[in-house]
Amino acid sequence: MGSLAPDMGDDKYAINRQRAIRRREMARSVKDVRSRLGAPRNRHTTFDLERQHLFADTRINAAFAVPLLALIVAAISVLWVSPDIIAAWFAVTICTHFLMVVTSHSYEKASSDQKNKSCWRRRFAMGDFIYGSSWALFFMLPMTTDAGDGFVIFQFATLLIVVAMNTMQSATLPRCLLASTLPMTLVVTVSFLRQADPIHYTLAAMAIGAQGFFFILGNQLLKNANTMLEYRADKDHLIAELETANAMSDEARRRAEAANIAKSRFLATMSHELRTPLNAILGFSEIMKDEVLGPMQNNNYQSYAADIHGSGQHLLNLINEILDLSRIEAGRHELHEEALLLDDVVEECGTMMKVRAKAKSISLHHAHEPGLPRVWADERALRQVVLNLLSNAVKFTPAGGDVRVKVGWTTEGGQYVSIKDTGPGIPEEEIPIVLEAFGQGSHAIKSAEPGTGLGLSIVQALIGMHDGRFSLKSTLGEGTEVTVSLPASRNMNYSEGVTTGFGSKDMPKSEQTRSA
Repeated sequence: MGSLAPDMGDDKYAINRQRAIRRREMARSVKDVRSRLGAPRNRHTTFDLERQHLFADTRINAAFAVPLLALIVAAISVLWVSPDIIAAWFAVTICTHFLMVVTSHSYEKASSDQKNKSCWRRRFAMGDFIYGSSWALFFMLPMTTDAGDGFVIFQFATLLIVVAMNTMQSATLPRCLLASTLPMTLVVTVSFLRQADPIHYTLAAMAIGAQGFFFILGNQLLKNANTMLEYRADKDHLIAELETANAMSDEARRRAEAANIAKSRFLATMSHELRTPLNAILGFSEIMKDEVLGPMQNNNYQSYAADIHGSGQHLLNLINEILDLSRIEAGRHELHEEALLLDDVVEECGTMMKVRAKAKSISLHHAHEPGLPRVWADERALRQVVLNLLSNAVKFTPAGGDVRVKVGWTTEGGQYVSIKDTGPGIPEEEIPIVLEAFGQGSHAIKSAEPGTGLGLSIVQALIGMHDGRFSLKSTLGEGTEVTVSLPASRNMNYSEGVTTGFGSKDMPKSEQTRSA
């Protein structure tokens, strides 16, 4: 065991160090995202790397689509242009296209530091200019004498298709968009304006208009890309915040578990360390109080011994209640269930409380409904519940008051115990306080009634372990009624007749087994 302790300590230190490193990384990530999102300049400028990545990714994905389009254009152009010239143009276009693809692949494989360099944007712009110029050569190819207007219309349609394609590919980098489309538009416009026919003037004007339209479309696509990147950054920011919150939650849970272990160890130690001297204090003070070894000459000493004995018992009860509540909260309190009559438990507790009630001239009234069956429950736990509730009722009921106890059926078919007193009651705003551990109402504080404030917490916990319910109703100046109930699932499938009144019963004594 001794050799395992250092290993466990080292493992715990390593885990804590990893958590600390993780929190620092999360903090840096959150700080970077916040600095980007909170920059006073245009937020779009902060997404240069992301937009370059989109540009390169689009080029790579269109690696085989562009050659297919160029092949179709070349095949149709053979009707008006010499095949040798078309083949040469096709080869040049394919080479410029794959040059851009290779450049995009190189960018994707580059490290983050290399991607930050501005040379990549110049390379992309230059590559797109060369690529656009290769398509511009198509509109300068010499055509045969009998080509007619068909080739002109085909050239204009090709211009629209290629400009649209380049707009979609280069929209994330506006400089590249202009570099890939302007050469074609300028060549086609100049070529059409050199002709004297009205149709050529019309097509030249439409080419310029198409260039403007696709440029505006490219700007809109750029805005959409920036919006998408902003949403992605917000999502990353939220994920980073959640990761940080999760790390903090893990750390808080670890600390809570460590504190709970420390509390359990403390309670286990203190229960032994306090109970041992308390037993001696209670024993000797009781001997002195009862004058077992002879009468005391001074009456004050006898009073002091009684005070010591009472204080010791109060402290012992406090320790026991704290330990009971701790065991219940830790899930270590086991129920030893058996078939029992709930009214028997209530009657026994009432008998135990008769002395205290008689000392304050308080009348105890007990009633129950007939035919109540046995319940499957822990007798010790139910006795503790009823004693705590009866003790509170007698404690806070003034002299000459009444405490009424009733056992009966719930509306769901279970059984309940109701304890109602004629005490001062509890203000509505103080009810949540008295239901908490160590919580006490203003009346208990003013009257300095001895108590720990743990009784109702223990009652709620024990009833909860039986799947039951706890309710407290109080009216200021009229009294308080506390009801605990057990579910119908804990009823046994037989009943026995019981009559009212403490100390009188009319029931068979034979035990009956519970059927399935």
